[in-house]
Amino acid sequence: MRILHISDTHNQHWRLLNLPAADVIIHSGDAAFSGKTKEIADFLVWFGRLDYKYKVFVAGNHDDCLHRAEFIQNYLRPNFFYLCNSGITIEGIKFWGVPYFTIDDINGLFPYFMAQIPSDTDILITHRPPFGILDTTDNSYGCPDLLQAVLKVQPRYHLFGHVHGAYGIKKSKNTTFVNASMLTEKHELTNKPFLFEVINT
Repeated sequence: MRILHISDTHNQHWRLLNLPAADVIIHSGDAAFSGKTKEIADFLVWFGRLDYKYKVFVAGNHDDCLHRAEFIQNYLRPNFFYLCNSGITIEGIKFWGVPYFTIDDINGLFPYFMAQIPSDTDILITHRPPFGILDTTDNSYGCPDLLQAVLKVQPRYHLFGHVHGAYGIKKSKNTTFVNASMLTEKHELTNKPFLFEVINT
């Protein structure tokens, strides 16, 4: 299965032309900038029209209009999945998605969400990075609870964004970590999406 990973497009999604072919496209959050419903609606229309067999989206902190919102259901199709502390199995590969809503962080809900990640997750999709892994520019913006969850679950891939200046890939013994922030720290659309192959074992 070929997977294309993008993140942090911040209303510049229409400028993403000639994206590589893949079976699954994943956006790991911050599709919007100000978090307004019209921004997310515009993104969802664009994402829904892309020519991929499967589409997966997880919300970021700039997408906070989606917090406990139901309107996204109007845009979903049988091959378009919005993961909000939930999962989906696609052709035998198990995906799990965790959004990053600031209000949930303030209310201390992240340890609860981390505990929900299934132990057999193949591909974990979050918006925030785990603490200490592709999470640093001037400060570390990663989540310690997420790090502990990843070390416990050991997914084959952990896909995220959030920290534009930490774009890249890092591999550990069991997990490949990918920060696919499309925009740089200056919000320039110059980073490339990540394309990789996952084999159903």
